This record gives sequence, structure tokens and C-alpha cells, in this order.
Amino acid sequence: MKVRIVQRTIQNLAPPKRGNLVTWDTEIPGFGVRITSTGVIAFVLDYRLNGRKRRFTIGRHPELSATAARERTLELRRGILDGRDPLERRAQDRDQPTLNELATEYLERHALAHKRPSSIRNDRQMIDVIIRPRLGSLPVKAVSKRDLELLHTSLKATPYRANRVRALLSKMFNLAVEWGSRGDNPVRGIPKFHEDQREFWLSVEQMHEFLKALDSYPEQNAADSLRLLLVTGGREQEVLSADWTQFDLARGRWTKPSHATKEKRIEHVPLSEEALALLRRMKEASTGRGPLFPGKAGARKTIRRTWVQVCRAAGLAEPYSVQGKRRVITRYRPVLRIHDIRHNFASYLVSSGVSLSKVGKLLGHTRPETTQRYAHLQDKALRDATNVFGRIFKAAGKTGQ
Repeated sequence: MKVRIVQRTIQNLAPPKRGNLVTWDTEIPGFGVRITSTGVIAFVLDYRLNGRKRRFTIGRHPELSATAARERTLELRRGILDGRDPLERRAQDRDQPTLNELATEYLERHALAHKRPSSIRNDRQMIDVIIRPRLGSLPVKAVSKRDLELLHTSLKATPYRANRVRALLSKMFNLAVEWGSRGDNPVRGIPKFHEDQREFWLSVEQMHEFLKALDSYPEQNAADSLRLLLVTGGREQEVLSADWTQFDLARGRWTKPSHATKEKRIEHVPLSEEALALLRRMKEASTGRGPLFPGKAGARKTIRRTWVQVCRAAGLAEPYSVQGKRRVITRYRPVLRIHDIRHNFASYLVSSGVSLSKVGKLLGHTRPETTQRYAHLQDKALRDATNVFGRIFKAAGKTGQ
């Protein structure tokens, strides 16, 4: 039977008792709609190429409307006239790696070899929670710029997170180009969202409450890791992976090995009296060998739970609700990140008059512009300096009276 295939045609189809029934279109050669005995409806295209007659299933209804199926059929017929076989193309596409497979390859071939544990953990979380559920099943070659724009836009409420996902996808597609899975990077041209610079640091009162919370925390070895972060401005993984061989308490120096630093170079950091007092106390209470903060196997990997509990006790966490299996559960989210302790260290030094170059050396910055973010904090130190002359001027005025 032949009829012009439109939406009404689909509505009037009746399933056969056995097998399937194809209704052919009166206008487009080879275009038909098939209905099975179970009522499944799909659009098909019969064509002949290189002497072989073949049938291609275009797509199912209602996922594909009659109008869309007609348009798709015309595109396929143009390709067939140019010698492109849609069945062979589909078979090739099935053999193409998916974004799920690219993500796994990225983690195994690139991230594990070149990134720090904390960065790998963040990448894995973004891949498992955001990228795989949304785009994981797509072939790498089929992912479009539009797909990635929609994903990026859906994360607009958290611009920092959105931009980190964008950066991760860009790196993954750059590697896909390098590894021959794709010819271009579809992330290019997708603009980043504006990010307000994080400027959080603890007031003296907040610092007092934070230290009180550390003193009352039941696991003092974990609390000491946060104390060491506070008094050195070190990065979380630098502190957690540290072992006693890195510390020369007589000279007051911490030698960070290249594999532990972000810049992948050895850093020699002078230690304050407060840091040395903390380390001496810790060493007396331990064997003085191996990692400063031991975990189940080697050094401790994370202090996230400690961080949340200490921030909550110090009044530095906000409550939020999540739906549990039986009831709504209240949890707490710190108002600052562990990395903000590093900013806290730098901010107090700069605002107290320590030069940006010295602060940069203490933080292990290799580029001056990295430390430049704290430049505005110099205003207080400069204002204090100008007040020195102000006091002299005022005293001179009184002398002349």
C-alpha cells in the first residue's frame, strides 16, 4: 500500500496479526513506515547501492515525527547519491569510542600520570556526577558544540563549577584530537562565566573560634593538619603527604619535594616559631618517622570530614537539607574552602606590610601575577606608613605652638 506519510497516516496504522507491515510513501522513493504486531512503529528507507538492496531504519515514532523522518530521509538519499552508505556509517559509529570511554582514558592515561591526587579526585567527581550522566553515551565524534553549551549553561548558578567542567572537557577533547578520536575541540568558542574573585579570610574573632574548635576536636592528629595549614599557608596535599624527613627543625625549614608541589619543583620554606612549636609537639607525641598524618595505608588522603565538623563547631558552616531514605536530613556546608586557609595566611601577611614578593616566595608562587591578587590588601600597610608622617606632622605642629 502507498500513501503520503504524514502524522495522520501514523495515527491510522493498525498492527498486523503476525510479523510487520510497511506502508510506502507516494513521493519519496524507498521511504516507508513499519508497524509490528506488537505496535512498534518505525520509519525505514529502502535503497540500492553498489548493486545491493538494503534497508535502513531511520528511527522510531513518536521519538521521530513523520515530518522529521521525511526531512531525514531526503538527507540520507542525497548521501546515497554521493556513494555514502548509511548502514555502513552506522556500523562505524557503533565502533567509535564514547565520551564515557574518553573519560576513562583521560583518567588513566593523563590524570593519574600528571595530576595531583586532589585534582584527580575533583576530575573524577565532575566526570561521574556531571559529564557521564549527561553526555557519556554519545560517540566522541558526535558531541557537538551545542551539547556542551547546554551543559555549561545548565551549571550557570555555580559559575566556578561550570567553568571547571568546561576546562575539564576542553582538556579531554584536546587529548581526543591528539589520540585520533576526533579532529577538533568543540569546547572552543564557548565563553566562560564571570567568576567573582574569592576573598574570604578569617577575622581575628573567627580565628579564635576556629582554634577553639580545633582544640575540642576528638582526633587531634587531624586537627594538627589544619593547624599546620594555618601557620604555613601550605596546600592541603603538601601538608597531608608530608613526612618527617622533609622538616629540619634545627634550621627551621620545610623542604617540599618536587612531586608534592603544584609547580613540580623543590621548595625550601622557612618555618615560623608557631609552626616549629607545633611540629616539635607533634614529633614528641609520635615516632618521628614516616608521614606526619598517617592514614590506613600510608599518609592520610583527605581531611574533608574534619574540615566540615570543625567549621560547624566554629560557626563557619551553613545548614542545608537533603532527602534521606526515610526523612529529611540536615547537613552542613562550610562557608569557606580548605584552600581559603592559604588565602588567609597570605592576606594577613600582605595587610601587615610584608611585600608581595616575599609572600609569593613563602607560598611557592613562580609567577608574580599569581600573588598580585593580594595587592589591594597593601592599602592598609601603606596607610599605616603614611600615618607615620602624619604623627610627625601633628607632633611638629604642637611643638611650634
